[in-house]
Amino acid sequence: MPLDPAHTLVSFLVDHVGFAKTFGQFRNVEGSFCFDEQTLTLSEVRVIADADSVETLNRARDRHLRSEDFLNTDDYEEIEFVGLSSRQTGDQTGSVSGNITLLGQTRPLTLDVTWNKSGNYPFGDNHYAMGVSAKGSLNRSEFGMTYGVADGLVGDRVDIIIEFEAVRGD
Repeated sequence: MPLDPAHTLVSFLVDHVGFAKTFGQFRNVEGSFCFDEQTLTLSEVRVIADADSVETLNRARDRHLRSEDFLNTDDYEEIEFVGLSSRQTGDQTGSVSGNITLLGQTRPLTLDVTWNKSGNYPFGDNHYAMGVSAKGSLNRSEFGMTYGVADGLVGDRVDIIIEFEAVRGD
């Protein structure tokens, strides 16, 4: 099922000087997966975020996030997650383990997922859709992104939140 770009959000939270967490998102995301609702088998998970589309509602901070201190978008255009295995943990919950590639380095990442709902969409052509929520976290220093970590200005841990709807193809 391809992700519906109009209803897909990849966002993050990261600590800022210990006072509050900064929220950000990637505006341009694409991806797909396969899910068998009868066997609850998830496979072929792939989510790609355009690193340059990062947005925190602060232009100066967004420019800094695109710089070599953080995402280095001149050299690394995409952030990619590829799921390699999944397991069911409840009727509508599970986990997807795979690899995330960030700044040219690939590391393992596990996302906790919730299958929110599947069914015919109540608008337009009534296509069949599926909604999913996923959460995970990573330490950005493991990818060489160390700006502000040692002095506590910017947290090392980045919480990832993915909310999406997918549309079943014909």
